[in-house]
Amino acid sequence: METNQTAIDQSKLDAFVMRAIGDIASSYSGLMVSLGSKLGLYKELAGAGPLSAEELAARAECAERYVREWLNAQAAAGYIDYHAANQTYELSPEHALVLADEDSPAYLPPAWNVPAALWFDEPKALEAFRTGKGVAWNEHDARLSCGVAAFYRNGYRASLVPQWLPALDGVVAQLEAGIEVADVGCGHGHSTLLMAQAFPNSRFHGFDTHVASVAAARAEAERAGVGERVRFEPARAAELPDHRYGLICFFDTLHDLGDPVAAARRAAEVLAPGGTVLLVEPFAHDRVEDNLTPIGHLYYGGSTLVCCAHAISEGGTLVLGAQAGEARLRGIFREAGFTHFRRAAETPFNLILEVRR
Repeated sequence: METNQTAIDQSKLDAFVMRAIGDIASSYSGLMVSLGSKLGLYKELAGAGPLSAEELAARAECAERYVREWLNAQAAAGYIDYHAANQTYELSPEHALVLADEDSPAYLPPAWNVPAALWFDEPKALEAFRTGKGVAWNEHDARLSCGVAAFYRNGYRASLVPQWLPALDGVVAQLEAGIEVADVGCGHGHSTLLMAQAFPNSRFHGFDTHVASVAAARAEAERAGVGERVRFEPARAAELPDHRYGLICFFDTLHDLGDPVAAARRAAEVLAPGGTVLLVEPFAHDRVEDNLTPIGHLYYGGSTLVCCAHAISEGGTLVLGAQAGEARLRGIFREAGFTHFRRAAETPFNLILEVRR
């Protein structure tokens, strides 16, 4: 009996194998970046010009043989330039902004803590897939919340006060005069504190269900010297205390909630007259086929293991995922009683949306 066999396109197979090898190599790169960051290797390279492995090892007080192999791995990845003529290595100014400058909006090393945490939590993901159960934020390895907080901190620092808030009609003037502000899903409180430092006449309330993040946010507030105007409390988005907020912020958090409609309804209930909801969500188009991009690749992966998993852990009335798109978000707020929904700004990574009743 004859059997039908699908013809294999060898060139397509070879190309895909090389792509998969590249993805495997990139997973090694994450650990290389983490080591380079924690050992101070990038900082020693930044602005130093070409250095030999021996020179870098001496500067960073590390073993030369390990440093030399690390440098070669980084050069092969294209992270560091190698000068064959004198066997030296150099970190370009552009790459230094990504790898060495902790205040740069493009600084990325902490982001690799996220996949590290998710690999560690693989048994939980396997069980979730097989049973349909959720995995809450507090069930993940601690590197997840720390990595996410550090990853978003510099982006918020670069954009929130100078760009996103001014893009909202009249909100900056209200903040300058003094209003109550809620930061829902505040995490370690970086977004809350940025606003508190910029607008001393307003009072800020950060809420999160992750108790360890709330504790970290309180410590950050004390270090920033704004503890008297900022409060961080554990609370669910659908159960916010009523302080008649002039501004309610959801920074990359609505899609994590088990019942985003209930959260939007509660926001409508506790919003002061003339108040605004600032909704910041991962950038996404409304159709799956339009999100099959490197950004979509990143967000769909994180969404599978973190966002959807947490929403399901909260009951999963509506599991949006990190690529919900503007149309679905608009529908949620309209169902909750809001009538005004406007895209105020956007970045390659975020949609910044203005919502009012």
